[in-house]
Amino acid sequence: MAGYTDIRAQGWVARLPEAWRPYALLARFDRPIGAWLLVLPGFWAFAAAAPSWGEGIRLTLLFLLGAFAMRAAGCVVNDLWDRDLDRQVERTRGRPLASGAVTPWQALWFLAGLCAVGAAVLFQLSWAAILVGLGSLVLIALYPLAKRVTDWPQAVLGVVFSWAAPTGWAAATGGLDPAALALWAAGFCWILGYDTIYAHQDREDDALVGIRSTARKFGERSRPFLAACYGATIALLLVAGWLAGLSAWFVPALLPAAGLLAYQVATLDIHDPARCLRLFKLNRDVGLLVALAFLVGRA
Repeated sequence: MAGYTDIRAQGWVARLPEAWRPYALLARFDRPIGAWLLVLPGFWAFAAAAPSWGEGIRLTLLFLLGAFAMRAAGCVVNDLWDRDLDRQVERTRGRPLASGAVTPWQALWFLAGLCAVGAAVLFQLSWAAILVGLGSLVLIALYPLAKRVTDWPQAVLGVVFSWAAPTGWAAATGGLDPAALALWAAGFCWILGYDTIYAHQDREDDALVGIRSTARKFGERSRPFLAACYGATIALLLVAGWLAGLSAWFVPALLPAAGLLAYQVATLDIHDPARCLRLFKLNRDVGLLVALAFLVGRA
């Protein structure tokens, strides 16, 4: 694992003004996969419950902007909590706060700007969606603490990153119902699985500095744990589709997403951090295929 990092300072980030680059890296704009994974459960809700194509597209665009802003804000909060620990982990020691490229005060001002964008998006939604959306703020702030006190920080992230499902449902329908809760539970199990894959990148360094995770907890037994998480994801998606009154076409339409999840289980190599990152990134395609399955089920 020597020298391994997932920071991508090249590409379009390298063409930004020099003073902007550390903030783009702090916000993980070089790696938008996190924003995709944050917003995709919301896409599921719109695909299953939006009252019209026009409203579904409007909500999709709003949630996409909000996801990029709030995922960036979450990264700033995480890096403020973890800047001392990040210096001790190979993959993260080059992060702007850990390396000193951005000071904590500069990060706080940047965080305020990102939260202002997120708030502007949130207040374009119905009051039901606003109230549901605000409920995630405490957990977003506390997530970085979880890895210090429990073997299950991925479960905390699962609650936070699946929050777009009930928020999106409330935005589309004006309230919550059992289908929304099933969708939220499906998102939770999905995230618990893929973030365990992600955490295997840092398993050895985390053990040295005392960071806890499901990757460390399950270790060589991660494959059956992942299979259980992903199996529960598909089962709960089927329940959500049934509760939402989708047609029988939803079931075969969900098979491509199930196939990609099975592929991750079958090919997981916890000793190859680059492969873990590739499998983790596959979940953007999984989430998009799930959204497509909901659209097919409504056709």
